[in-house]
Amino acid sequence: MNCDKRTVEPWVLLGLTVVALLVSSVGPYDRTTWYLEVAPVVIGAALLITTGRRFPLTPLLYRLLFLHALVLVLGGHYTYARVPAGFWAQDLLDLARNHYDRFAHLVQGFVPALLAREILLRTSPLRPGGWLFFLVVCVCLAFSATYELGEWAAAVAGGSAAEDFLGTQGDVWDTQWDMFMALLGAIAAQLTLARVHDRELARVR
Repeated sequence: MNCDKRTVEPWVLLGLTVVALLVSSVGPYDRTTWYLEVAPVVIGAALLITTGRRFPLTPLLYRLLFLHALVLVLGGHYTYARVPAGFWAQDLLDLARNHYDRFAHLVQGFVPALLAREILLRTSPLRPGGWLFFLVVCVCLAFSATYELGEWAAAVAGGSAAEDFLGTQGDVWDTQWDMFMALLGAIAAQLTLARVHDRELARVR
């Protein structure tokens, strides 16, 4: 039996994601927050399963999506303001707050940037260059803004019960910081991984 690593690896990563979800579901800090935070992982996994046969992604992107899922799952279990790694960084760097949510929003720009880049390169006339770079950044900012609107809607609907989901930690500029971190992530992803991504795209087209 000849197993192609490119077809097996996504299923292995999916299985590991399911395991992470199950582990994180055991005794989360707040059950409602856990549902809200892991919902993108469940929705994303369902989309990848339904589209995987006709539109398989590059191995690089599958791996990045897996890492992004782990970031979301960990934040869902503890809530972003209480992730232990964030407290460790806070003590080490003498920070004023737990910055795990900042890191998560950086990832929210970094990984979707490669996803947007891949979809645009494979389904549109766009080619690597300035316009692609610009439009990918725009897509990531739009995605980040949509997420922030979702948090706002949760706050309106849930009131104080949604504070753990918002994770503002008293920062009145938290929304702006979140979108700025996503912007940095989108730019960094394209500057650091574009060439690797192009090589992998050449093998799946």
